[in-house]
Amino acid sequence: MKNSVNFRMGWLFLGSVLFASIFSSCKSTQQSADYKDLSYLYNPTKSPINPLYNIINQSDESSVLSVRFANSDLFFSEANPQGVPTAMVMLNIKLFNMKERKNIVDTATLNLEIVKDNAKQDYVYDIPLKVEKGNEYVVEVKILDRLRLITAQAFVQFNTLSENNRYNFRANTHFEKHQLFTPILRIDEYVNLVYTRGHIDTLYVSFYKPFKEVPDPPSMLLPEKILDYEPRQVVALPYSDTLPMMFPKEGIYLCSIDRNIKDGFTFLNLGPTYPKFTTPEVMIEPLVYLSSQDEMTALLAAPKPKAALDDFWIKCGGNVDKSRELIRIFYTRVVYSNYYFTSYKEGWRSERGMIYIIYGPPDKVYKTADGESWGYKKPNVRSKWGSRFNVTDSYLFFNFKKRENIFSNNDFYLSRSESLVTFWDKAIASWRKGIVFRVDNPKDL
Repeated sequence: MKNSVNFRMGWLFLGSVLFASIFSSCKSTQQSADYKDLSYLYNPTKSPINPLYNIINQSDESSVLSVRFANSDLFFSEANPQGVPTAMVMLNIKLFNMKERKNIVDTATLNLEIVKDNAKQDYVYDIPLKVEKGNEYVVEVKILDRLRLITAQAFVQFNTLSENNRYNFRANTHFEKHQLFTPILRIDEYVNLVYTRGHIDTLYVSFYKPFKEVPDPPSMLLPEKILDYEPRQVVALPYSDTLPMMFPKEGIYLCSIDRNIKDGFTFLNLGPTYPKFTTPEVMIEPLVYLSSQDEMTALLAAPKPKAALDDFWIKCGGNVDKSRELIRIFYTRVVYSNYYFTSYKEGWRSERGMIYIIYGPPDKVYKTADGESWGYKKPNVRSKWGSRFNVTDSYLFFNFKKRENIFSNNDFYLSRSESLVTFWDKAIASWRKGIVFRVDNPKDL
């Protein structure tokens, strides 16, 4: 692959070192930009480029990274010799072997000039990757919009450990034959599942009931509730890569090449409204994070759900306008939790989703091979030494560990400890008073 694309690129995406003035009366201290911070990945206001990624193992030596840009990701300009709407995007790809940590095993650079096609809603590009059997990998993707001079970054993990796992399947829409970048299906959507590693006669589909549990507050030292039950049903289907499949019942569908193998490709039916919250019945469910058990029981049993929902938020906000603002912020976070953190369950039901909804997008995000750490800025600590004032940044950190999961590669759990100070009670009390909680609000702390 290195011979077919331009791979000798510098760190175009790092730019120059930036400095921010912190605080001073006659002199100031300075702090360099934190390049390891990836908080923009979970903050839609920080990056307008949010492509989707998919990886498929084609053989023991080759995998393919697919990148899908939506029209909304791209900036089209007619300021070119042809006078046609064109987006200019550069992709810088680095493949790391997880066993060798920082060693780069493959690279690629793509310079894309994307001419706008009004008949298309998205644009897909495939990048071949050179791999070896029996390894775990992470792909670092850096994107530069050359017209807007903005960047985005993503990390995509996959492995070549088995020919049975999800990375050996490609899901397509049945009629258009478009690649699916998410396993979450719409109502009445027909799909095909293509096994890329050889011929099989039978596809086994195991159905699991939907996971409806929610995590306990972070201040409680309890393990996260996980899916630990057996499938309700296993169906054997004569395999064909053009076999139309549709999964009308809400739940989890694991597709395997053998009845005795609990590994494969997972489809999810998460209900008719996912990822949005468009009915009072559905909007009541995330209130479990703000309500007592008795309140939730009453809300779920209310004969008029909309009236019960309105009454809850009016009591929090005190008036209609303030309540509307609370609702807008709360459910925007719920929807983005679904977008970022869905695994085998809706993202808002995950521990990352819980933290995201109550505390908001993190101010710092650091990723490692086996987890990620979120930091929320506390009030600045100000100190004086002679004529110099120093301001020290302090953060409340939540650490999440990646969990191996046959259904998803996006499953993380919160690392809990007795020493973890979460301000959870203060956060809930703030919401119930009509104030969107922030860790760095000194009045609340």
